[in-house]
Amino acid sequence: MYPEITSAELDNQLKEGKSINLIDVREPDEWQDGHIKEARSIPLSELQERLNELKQGDQDIVLICRSGGRSGKACDFLHAQGYKVVNVAGGMLQWPGEVAFGE
Repeated sequence: MYPEITSAELDNQLKEGKSINLIDVREPDEWQDGHIKEARSIPLSELQERLNELKQGDQDIVLICRSGGRSGKACDFLHAQGYKVVNVAGGMLQWPGEVAFGE
């Protein structure tokens, strides 16, 4: 299995200045309605075709969605491929930090 962190734990890590390879797997309209500024958008529906964009050095891939369900599916898929992944439980619904809008 892979580890999970809460939205609050992710927020704390970002506030501490930790570099995190954060991927938001929600759809583009959800992304534009509000996302974490440090995140990159790779919708779950495009994940398989965009695997080459996931890696960022040796960092684990931290995945977030609206509530943790889709990011969990992404984690299941990527973990099975040998990627080191972390799911953000609670997702954007429980995100306590600042939100960026638009592209």
